[in-house]
Amino acid sequence: MKKTIKSILISSGVFLVVALYLILAVNTVMAADPVLKVGATAGPFAQILEAVKPVLAEDGVELDIVEFSDYVTPNIALEDGSLDANTFQHIPYFERFKSDRNLDLISVAKTIIIPIAIYSDKYESLNELPAGSTIAIPNDPTNGGRALLLFEKVGLIKLDESAGISASVLDITSNPKDLKFHEVEAAQTARVIPDVAAAAVNSNYALELGMNPREDSIYIEDENSPYVCIVAVRPEDKNDPLIKKFIDAYHSETVRNFINEEFNGSVIPAF
Repeated sequence: MKKTIKSILISSGVFLVVALYLILAVNTVMAADPVLKVGATAGPFAQILEAVKPVLAEDGVELDIVEFSDYVTPNIALEDGSLDANTFQHIPYFERFKSDRNLDLISVAKTIIIPIAIYSDKYESLNELPAGSTIAIPNDPTNGGRALLLFEKVGLIKLDESAGISASVLDITSNPKDLKFHEVEAAQTARVIPDVAAAAVNSNYALELGMNPREDSIYIEDENSPYVCIVAVRPEDKNDPLIKKFIDAYHSETVRNFINEEFNGSVIPAF
């Protein structure tokens, strides 16, 4: 009889321990903040997400920032479900990429404008460029066209009017100085500056190398640029409460102030 009572007590004790463990485990899971996985390229996009992170945490959401080093993978990762959202691209690039890759993604919010600028370590203005100069521009269609539009704006070339923001070197209709436009990967444009007369560089890559677009460039895109950057998601997540909380956190005054103070006009809030 004593043995039986002892066995019952031991069994009851084990049961209570297991029950307590399960209760604690459930409470831990329930207490954990939901996680939102957002992709961004290195530089300003990722830096801004770091500023968004504590703001979003105040609203009970943990932000998992996934950093990329190229312009292709973030959209592929979003399409295949590896990410919940991404923020690294402007609208023309996004629309062109979706079309080329047949991706079903949508834009749900505007974020920033990162101006493209022209740099030279040989000349102090575009007007000083000699005839036959070699100019480096990004080799992707949207950023390449964006660079060419700057050269058209200052009167160095003319582009076919029908080309619009997707202009390529093939759309140049007038080039009095016979400028040679050399297309390179966007991430490499800043690195080839010593080898060319001038280079058009996206500001996120310039900032990575310690270059200040406002101070170090010889010409910079203004705030009226159509190349505003966005938050992209899958269509089914358009109304996801976590996505809405993320956008609200991104559009907060805290994040706006961070952008203005951190980048000193080299990155412009678009909200």
